[in-house]
Amino acid sequence: MTHSDQMPETLSYHATHDDEGARLDKVLATAWPEQSRSRIKALIENDHLTLNDQPVRKMSTKVKQGDVFTLVIPPAEVADPEPENIKLDVLYEDDDLLVINKPAGMVVHPAAGNETGTLVNALLAHCGDSLSGIGGVKRPGIVHRLDKDTSGAMVVAKNDTAHRALSTLFSEDKENIDRAYLAVVWGVPRPLAGDIEGNIGRSPRNRKKMTVLKSAGKYALTHYKTLQVRDDSLASLVECRLSTGRTHQIRVHMTHIGHSLVCDPVYGRNKNLQKFNPAVQSLFLTFNKQALHARTLGFMHPRTGEYISTTAPLPDDLLILIDTLNLSQGIV
Repeated sequence: MTHSDQMPETLSYHATHDDEGARLDKVLATAWPEQSRSRIKALIENDHLTLNDQPVRKMSTKVKQGDVFTLVIPPAEVADPEPENIKLDVLYEDDDLLVINKPAGMVVHPAAGNETGTLVNALLAHCGDSLSGIGGVKRPGIVHRLDKDTSGAMVVAKNDTAHRALSTLFSEDKENIDRAYLAVVWGVPRPLAGDIEGNIGRSPRNRKKMTVLKSAGKYALTHYKTLQVRDDSLASLVECRLSTGRTHQIRVHMTHIGHSLVCDPVYGRNKNLQKFNPAVQSLFLTFNKQALHARTLGFMHPRTGEYISTTAPLPDDLLILIDTLNLSQGIV
C-alpha cells in the first residue's frame, strides 16, 4: 500500500541580472540546490515547471532577467514502513516524546535503497500505533535528522501536538535549543573558538556534496570551540553548536575553514596522514565514517514547559579514536 504524505511543494525563482543569458538547467540548479539536476529535468519533462506562467520543457532555454520560474514538486508515493524489532538506546521518554542515541550506520527514514532497518522502522515497533500519521507516512514522528554515519541524540514526537511544537522549535526558534556535537578534525582551528557563517547549498562541481556558496544556498551558522589539541597539532577535538540545521552543516563548515572532519569519506581529505605513527594510520583505515557525534540535546518540553537536557554517550569506536589520538582529556 502506498500513500502520499504531503501536499505538492511549490518552488519559485525570480531571475536576476546575473542569470541573464544562462541556460535554464544551470540557473535552476543554483536556485534550488537541494534538488538534483536529474530530478529537476524529470519534473520539467513532465510539465511541472512554468516560465512566466507558461509550461517550459527545454533545459537549454536561455534565461532573461525578470523571468519567473515556478516548479511544482508532486508528493512522493512510498510504501508504508513496517515495524521492526530493532533495539533503541533511549535517553529520555514520556507520553509525548522520546530522545534516542542513534547509532552510526542507521538511516533515519526509509528511502530508495534503505527501505528497512531504519530508525522509523524501529520507532514503529517501539511506539506502536501512537506514531500513526504523525509527521507523514514516510517519517512518522521525525522532527530533525542526523546523517546516516553520524551518531548521537535525536528527539522524536509521539503525538501531533508534540510534533508540531517541536518542528516549530527546530525550524524557527533555534535559540532555545542546545545542540552540541563533538568532532575530531584535522589540524588546529585558528582562532581556537569562533563562528562560521556561510550559505550552504549543493556544490556546482559535485552534486553529491554540499558546499559554502557566495550566493544561493541557505544561511548557516556554526559556533565552534577547540577542546583539545594533539601535541603535534595534527588533529584536534572540537565542540560545535548549531544555530541552524543545514545538510552536512558541521562537515561543510569545518571543511570551509580548512579543518575537515577526520575520516570523513566525502569531505575529509588530509595530506598529513603519513605523519601519524603506523598504529594511528591503521586505525584511520578501519574508521570509515566522519568522526562526529551529537552529544548534547536540550530543549523545552512542548507540553510541560520543563527543560529537557540529554547527553548521548559516545560510541566505543569513536572513544577509541579520540583516545588513540591523545585527545580524550578534552571530553568533560
